[in-house]
Amino acid sequence: MPTPSSLIAGLDIGTASIKVVVGQCKADGSVDIVGVGTAPSRGLRKGVVVNIEATVSAIGKAVAQAETMAGCEITNVFATISGSHLRSQNSHGIVGIKNKEVSSSDIDRVIEAAKAVAVPLDREILHVLPQEFVIDEQDGVRDPLGISGVRLEARAHIITGAIASAQNIVKCANRSGLAVQDIVAAPLASAKAVLSQEEQELGVCLVDIGGGTCSISVFQHGAVKFTSVLAIGGNHITNDIAAGLRTPLSAAEKIKCEYGTSVATGMSKDDTIEVPSVGGRPPRVLSKLFLAEIIEPRVSEMCAFVHHELLKAGCEDGLTSGLVITGGAAELPGVAQVAEAIFNLPVRIGSPTGIGGLADLSRGPEFAAAVGLVLHGASHRGTGRAASATSTVGRAMQRVVGWFTEHF
Repeated sequence: MPTPSSLIAGLDIGTASIKVVVGQCKADGSVDIVGVGTAPSRGLRKGVVVNIEATVSAIGKAVAQAETMAGCEITNVFATISGSHLRSQNSHGIVGIKNKEVSSSDIDRVIEAAKAVAVPLDREILHVLPQEFVIDEQDGVRDPLGISGVRLEARAHIITGAIASAQNIVKCANRSGLAVQDIVAAPLASAKAVLSQEEQELGVCLVDIGGGTCSISVFQHGAVKFTSVLAIGGNHITNDIAAGLRTPLSAAEKIKCEYGTSVATGMSKDDTIEVPSVGGRPPRVLSKLFLAEIIEPRVSEMCAFVHHELLKAGCEDGLTSGLVITGGAAELPGVAQVAEAIFNLPVRIGSPTGIGGLADLSRGPEFAAAVGLVLHGASHRGTGRAASATSTVGRAMQRVVGWFTEHF
């Protein structure tokens, strides 16, 4: 059985599914995956919780699977937050350097200065990510600690989100007997698992296409330059298939996963599939070409929305490493080909890397955010345990504490 203090759990609360990944930190700093759990999600819409009970039920099922596989009880988790309510902006802070040499307190003060931005009452700051430091007009400083100077500046990327959305995520986790150790914006979690350091240095855009949202993150010179979440995702493709083929949503999702492709060029009309009908009508036989002609415009539209978002933010230039697409919809054949035509950049499909153990169970693009949470937790060890073996009484006490926190 893994050592409880070495375990970290990631809870990805997605529109299409809930995913739980448990990782074990090894002495050399690497991470082995020891447990994975998934469950269909019915309580979210476009990345935001709209049904507490349905979400709690799905979390419980996913956690139970991961616990059985890992041989422990999960008590604390790192959780994702997504939805179009996420906003980002770049900020700037300036302080004087005490004692003429940059200390950790100087760095803390300049980060606080950069953090001092106007935020509406219904929103909160989720992340303050330093991009670079400037000491006496010398820019490009990554680690200013110990450098002599008089004036210290910091350029930072700030991500804010709706307070209610974060509270609902914590509430769902608490009702499932879990304590949320940290909430991480979905674009950052996915980037942690999928992007290499070289790509982040040269300039790259990561697009995570989930069930109800599309997360965008742009990295240049090793720092986050832009993040955004669009309210579009793989469920829109499923809805198009259901409407175009006149078939139930469950059948449309199955058809998309088994036969869907984003490129209609070169397909034969003679290649057919059997499509279930609604209302007890007999199934019909339709061409796979017709299916592709339904999917391709929607995928092109998603890529066009992302392209427009990058143009609006002024981030299209400098993406030397091109585009990386991850998330459940990234497994649809032809997505990279469509994106290359729209962005005129090299595109690859991103899957989680830097993990061992049961990595084959969480290697798909749909696990990018969940694995990223585990890697995030591994890099922030020392703040508490993320998963541990606890007694039934201990778990019951956690539920009581969660209930009192929620109601009082």
